[in-house]
Amino acid sequence: MPDITIEAADGGSFTGYLARPQSGSGPGVVVIQEIFGVNAGIRDLADGLAAQGYVVLAPDLFWRQEPGVQITDKTEAEWARAFELLQGFDIDKGILDLKATLALLRTMDGVTGKVGTVGYCLGGKLAFLMATRSDVDAAVSYYGVGLADNLGEIGSITKPLMLHIAEKDQFVPPAAQSKIRDALAPLPQVETHSYAACDHAFARVGGAHFDAAAATLANQRTADFLALHLRA
Repeated sequence: MPDITIEAADGGSFTGYLARPQSGSGPGVVVIQEIFGVNAGIRDLADGLAAQGYVVLAPDLFWRQEPGVQITDKTEAEWARAFELLQGFDIDKGILDLKATLALLRTMDGVTGKVGTVGYCLGGKLAFLMATRSDVDAAVSYYGVGLADNLGEIGSITKPLMLHIAEKDQFVPPAAQSKIRDALAPLPQVETHSYAACDHAFARVGGAHFDAAAATLANQRTADFLALHLRA
């Protein structure tokens, strides 16, 4: 599938990986990257959602630092670079870029109606913030980091949101997980699922903490959630 150009709201442009369903049309999904860029793993996830009948766009959110980042989780050097990119990442500008991606996807040929987002790790945090700061129709967050710091925004959540939380997440301690669950529990539009004995990135195929059973369960829940809220 091709990369396309997305115009940034504050000037400049960046690319996004576009994946279309075999039918050519369907609801839209923005896939939000981990700290490794729009790499083969993110492109595979986009292709998988396209196979489920969605028009999928995965934007390059590190373009302001280094366009076209595609690294893996296999070497210490790549991990070091990934954390450098994370440290240099501007969350607010990332949300601007996601809003631009969302707006473009809504206007693309073949996108039939609603548009959601699915994010992983850093992308999991950004998916949560898209639920609080944008008009996205549904959002899914996989093991989002730093959510406890943004719970003051949950009053802005009006559309469906699903969170997948790894109970043994090395980046989200149990106290933070409890704080997140407690804050979101009163909101009927939010579903929270926890995965016992799973560490961060349990759904990253080939990752050090990949858990096939938990990933299958989470991905099925996501598929059902997106079908319910984007196809209705």
